[in-house]
Amino acid sequence: MPTRTIYDDDYILARFYGQSANFTDIPNELYSKYNVKKGLRNDDGTGVRIGLTRVSDVVGYEVDKDGNVIPCQGDLLFRGYSVTDLIKHRQGNFGFEETCFLLLFGFLPNAEQFKNFKDTLSMRYDLPDKFLVNEILRSPSINLMNRLQTLTLSLYNYDDDPDNLDVYETVRKGLNLIAKFPALAIYAYQAKMHDTYRERLIINYANKDLSIAENILRFLRPDGQFTQREANLLDAILLIHADHGGGNNSTFTDVVIGSTGTDLYSAICGSLGALKGPKHGGANISVAKMMKEVVDRIGYTKDKDKVVEVVNALMDGEMYDGTGLVYGFGHAVYTLSDPRAEILRDLAKDLAKEKHCEDRFKFYRLFEDTVHEISLERKNRVLPTNVDFYSGFAYELLGIPMDLYTPLFAIARVAGWVAHNVENKLYDGRIMRPATKYVGEHQDFVSMKDRR
Repeated sequence: MPTRTIYDDDYILARFYGQSANFTDIPNELYSKYNVKKGLRNDDGTGVRIGLTRVSDVVGYEVDKDGNVIPCQGDLLFRGYSVTDLIKHRQGNFGFEETCFLLLFGFLPNAEQFKNFKDTLSMRYDLPDKFLVNEILRSPSINLMNRLQTLTLSLYNYDDDPDNLDVYETVRKGLNLIAKFPALAIYAYQAKMHDTYRERLIINYANKDLSIAENILRFLRPDGQFTQREANLLDAILLIHADHGGGNNSTFTDVVIGSTGTDLYSAICGSLGALKGPKHGGANISVAKMMKEVVDRIGYTKDKDKVVEVVNALMDGEMYDGTGLVYGFGHAVYTLSDPRAEILRDLAKDLAKEKHCEDRFKFYRLFEDTVHEISLERKNRVLPTNVDFYSGFAYELLGIPMDLYTPLFAIARVAGWVAHNVENKLYDGRIMRPATKYVGEHQDFVSMKDRR
């Protein structure tokens, strides 16, 4: 190995960091002293309120008259409608589109309104002329979420009036993004696979008679074929991910950025950066990787003793990433159940049966039940199954590669981001400007010749 010199960047930076430690340390007790909420969380685990919204509500607990948090069965409401009802009464494989209408305009459309809305979206499916070649195929990226950010900013250049913040214009731009995100994500994935792994590059163009879920499967598969049950499951995944309240990190990011008066493309780009993180949209990948390690170790077994062993190993930090976390269980808001997980469990069961994969589904159910039992024994509370546990399994059944798990989340969530962006423009309009408390020392300036 070459001898390290004082000019090496890592050596210099390490010395600077070590020297600055005394000036950058913030003791935990100062957070309590100044009533600062780490992670914008109250002491009882609930989120600090940062705004008001009529777009959606995440129901995970109740608060009694004394302010105590009471666990309850979870629900997710879009404009006051339960996501369970929206799934139950979907119009074919267009449930996501109806949900987009609801989030953006605040009411459920009648038949004529819904047809016009679907037409409005489908006429925006196609990318701008030469965009596919010039912006996607000629500059592939190893990370698709980063690529979605750059492609979103590229669309800014194809907008005749990109900085127009009028509410009508914001909705129009939002519809354009909702319609185009599936092509951006899938084509970016295909460009990566062709450039990095020399896989065949087959481009299927959008069919304007198909739903967004159906077109995603059409884009992804070389023959463009899919079953109605497959499309129905993907449509449900998009629907339940379309929004999740105004307090989740990517939506909060969208509103913060939008409140500055910047363009919608920049706000959405910021949200994509937030969603990419493994503590947010990237959590489904952690579940998939964890479950792969579990299956590699014990297979799709029916032996509960083996499942108990592996769950305890995960909780003891002896498997996967050593954190002691069982990914896909527990949630920041939901206390007893996540309605999205309940929905995906039932739909995944039906598709698993169609694909003759019942053994895999039964294993997931056994694993889920075992985690609930062991968490009750060890933590005195049941860790609820969250949406990430079954979304990864659903993607696996659909043959969707792991690279696209988080981008598919983004495809769905654009609708919620736009709805909250518009709501903030209409009813708040002030730049979001929270405060921090300075807890450092005041210093007398020292000239460079006298510094040590």
